[in-house]
Amino acid sequence: MSTLTETLVTAEASSRRAPRRAGQRPPYPGGLPWILPALALVVGMIYFSIGYTGYISTLDWNGFILSPSEFVGADNYVAMFGDTVFWNAIAHTAVFFVVTFTAQTVIGFVFAAIMHSRIHLASLYKVIIFVPTVLAPATMAPVFRLIFDSNGSVNGILSAVGLGALAQPWLAGNVTAMVVVMLVTIWQWTGLTFILFYAAMSQIEPEILEAARVDGAGNIRTLWSIVWPMCRGTAVALAVLGVIGALKTFDVPYLVTKAGPNHATEFLGTYIFQTMVQEKHFGYAAAISIALLVLAVGGGLLMNRINRRSEGA
Repeated sequence: MSTLTETLVTAEASSRRAPRRAGQRPPYPGGLPWILPALALVVGMIYFSIGYTGYISTLDWNGFILSPSEFVGADNYVAMFGDTVFWNAIAHTAVFFVVTFTAQTVIGFVFAAIMHSRIHLASLYKVIIFVPTVLAPATMAPVFRLIFDSNGSVNGILSAVGLGALAQPWLAGNVTAMVVVMLVTIWQWTGLTFILFYAAMSQIEPEILEAARVDGAGNIRTLWSIVWPMCRGTAVALAVLGVIGALKTFDVPYLVTKAGPNHATEFLGTYIFQTMVQEKHFGYAAAISIALLVLAVGGGLLMNRINRRSEGA
């Protein structure tokens, strides 16, 4: 039995070392059959959908299959560039990204640094910080609407501490409604930022931090000069995700403020929904969707270019 086993092992080894003759098929198929399902999914569902959306953007169509459609060429794009609500939605997205990304980065980085120090109940604090990330906005939206209502908790607390003059209908003001949307988003996604920064800090060698302390660097100096530069890649990745997430923002402004008042919290996602579902203008909504795609890809490429320049410097 052992002789037979040795013979089989020797034959297998020799077959592996033997060069393959011309025209001889490899013992195993190439990698193409293994990626065909994913390739078909990507090409069939994503790229085809993008192409079909681009085609619809050239039509004047209400979305019903049996209803007639009219080819209008680039008219939807011309109307989009002259649409004030569209440009306001882009401006809201830019302000929304700057404020939420800055706040999430600062708070998440500070929380991660604190959790790496020696504090009691650190595991409990990590769970508390991360829990909002896994909560569905649809379940929390009614709560936030009650909190920021005219008779809600925020105004009640302000009145209780003697600041009743600051009480106001938060969801009815143009500026305050956007502030509420930003606060809800920061509350929801800071946990993800914290987790990623915490993981990045865990990869820093303790000897580097010890050397900084030996050289007399304090905690603030160590965080700014050593920890933050080593977490820069994580910050760039979060910036790319933040740009794409800001462009895709829909759930919080729609569920909390209904994109109002007077389009004050209108984003591209909510505007597409309103144009397509409520107004039945599928062609114009498809044109805005193509613009959204271009902005998302361009924003991601811009962030990567800025990261390469900063690393080269």
